[in-house]
Amino acid sequence: MLTGCATDNDAAVAKQTPSASSAPQPAPALSAAQARAVITHYSQINNEANADRNRALLDTIEGGPLYAMSISDYTETEGLPAADRTPYKPWSYDTASAKLYIPRLAAEQDRWFAAALSDDKGKVPSRLAVFAERPQRKRWEMVSVVDLDSPKLPDIALDHDGYATAVATDGNKHLAADAGVLRAAVLDNFATGGTHTGRKVFTPTTASKRQIEGHDKTGTRYGDQGTTVFAGADNRYKDAYALKTTDGGALILFSHMHTQTDAVAHSGLQINPGKEDRAWLHAVPRTSITYTFVCNDAATVPAKAAPSRLIGYTCARTDASGPPFPSWSDRA
Repeated sequence: MLTGCATDNDAAVAKQTPSASSAPQPAPALSAAQARAVITHYSQINNEANADRNRALLDTIEGGPLYAMSISDYTETEGLPAADRTPYKPWSYDTASAKLYIPRLAAEQDRWFAAALSDDKGKVPSRLAVFAERPQRKRWEMVSVVDLDSPKLPDIALDHDGYATAVATDGNKHLAADAGVLRAAVLDNFATGGTHTGRKVFTPTTASKRQIEGHDKTGTRYGDQGTTVFAGADNRYKDAYALKTTDGGALILFSHMHTQTDAVAHSGLQINPGKEDRAWLHAVPRTSITYTFVCNDAATVPAKAAPSRLIGYTCARTDASGPPFPSWSDRA
């Protein structure tokens, strides 16, 4: 006779089968206290390195695109006469006001975490930073930081223990756009003013408008005497990081590289480098100059088919080169 009752053996099997809710969760990348210690250590060593532009020391706490951007600042400063150099002022991130976004990660995943930070004590965080562990070096490095255009932080989804959920940054079918699509759209903002994909991928925000205005205004600043053209560069920094947001979408932090080429419209004209260019161009007049930029970007992406929001980006010029003006070459 069939009944709804289980046998003793069935009950034993049921007890041994863990439910979905009781399955062990991935461990967090680190504790909140450890994350704050990483941030404090970063601030301390960063001050020591910046005081005398110690590249080797800086390399112990920074990596990826951020290290390249910081080194470019060192290089630019060293190209200035001593009288034009701004005295260094120590600073630190306020760990008390920091908002930590620590993801749970599987054992085989590289450990990282994000933090919203302020370098003014008690002020609302205005930057989003990513710290990544370098197991082979047994240390944590800050690899990215973005200045935000709004004090309103993304709504990151947190579990009952306060930990975030990391999601795939590329090929993620649960998001309206992945890191590759976002990166291409940012480059299009610079290169065409968003004509091809930039205005389609991004809804207008302060950050996306600033990129488009940069293309429009910089591209016409020389009038009929010169041209300015933006283009994507071979990107050495392809790592991206993403956290699930409360609406089912994601915050994606990524990097890109682009170039800006200024050129004279006809022979007889020259471009005189500014003092910030001396480290690379040595005040030598040029017929064209190509600048290379490394940038960190942050965007929120919806789960449904809708535009994303570029919420901030930060760029640094990391190189400049170009042919000298002919008469200067003759004198040389």
